[in-house]
Amino acid sequence: MHGMWILGIESSCDETGLALYHDSRGLVAHAVHSQIDLHQAYGGVVPELASRDHVRRIVPLYRQVLARAGMAQTDIDAVAYTAGPGLAGALLVGAAFAESLAFALGRPAIPIHHLEGHLLSPLLSAAPPVYPFVALLVSGGHTQLMRVAGVGDYVLLGETLDDAAGEAFDKTAKLLGLPYPGGPALAALAQQGVAGRLRLPRPMLNSGDLDFSFSGLKTAVLNAMNKGVTGGARADLAAEFQEAAVDVLVAKSLAALRQTRLNQLVVAGGVGANRRLRERLDVEMAQRQGRVFYPELELCTDNGAMIAFAGAQRLLAGRAVATGEHAIAVRPRWALDTL
Repeated sequence: MHGMWILGIESSCDETGLALYHDSRGLVAHAVHSQIDLHQAYGGVVPELASRDHVRRIVPLYRQVLARAGMAQTDIDAVAYTAGPGLAGALLVGAAFAESLAFALGRPAIPIHHLEGHLLSPLLSAAPPVYPFVALLVSGGHTQLMRVAGVGDYVLLGETLDDAAGEAFDKTAKLLGLPYPGGPALAALAQQGVAGRLRLPRPMLNSGDLDFSFSGLKTAVLNAMNKGVTGGARADLAAEFQEAAVDVLVAKSLAALRQTRLNQLVVAGGVGANRRLRERLDVEMAQRQGRVFYPELELCTDNGAMIAFAGAQRLLAGRAVATGEHAIAVRPRWALDTL
């Protein structure tokens, strides 16, 4: 059985991810290298270091996924890669490798929008949602609500006007003196605290639209820290910050479902791994006889599997915009609803 084999390549930020997806066998092999240790000393991602590390990792990871799948590179039918949005230098590494490989093999190369990868990733799970659904994209770079009616059929319902949710988690963690990456560290500290002991605002909770704002929440944490928060109060502040962010994310997601008259919610992106967010959404959606879908935990952060899958879905839907010339072009800024 040959079917269609898609290689997926993700290099938009600080994870190098490669995967092989088969149209009837599903996800067969994937490997991710995270650069957390590399950037830890700097408290955030250093673009030049990220790009260089992608260069170092991409070929060994490619060989690794081929070996895991027991395949020769000539078995590959198409190469999908993240063309944006992301860090320009990091994106160029993946694009150059993908386009060169596709050219050498005489196969199509399919540029994929990074957020489309996240958006479709819950469809990789054993019990996937069916179109149409509402998607909450929550990551370090993006917080958006989308109506998804099919591959490439996306309507933006609302988005953050300033910081993304993941960015706010990371910046708040830094204010609390927690190590990078801040999101998971803050969530761990929050488990030791009690939300509500210290009060933080819920920005735009009652704004009447589906937009978000998180920078004021981060500023409120800074003001609290400046007043002198010590000991157990730090855990309480972390718990209250997490609760405030989750309150807004949950309220806006439910409002989006009401507005679109849909009852399936897909949660994708790194913040989708947050345990408190999942707990709250599970309860709220169960009360409304709705369903909430998450990608597998290992597919919440950036990975090649979601890019391979998005490439396969575009091919199967006849919506693959292959780069005929194998030009190496990336789009560091690229709105999802322009697809």
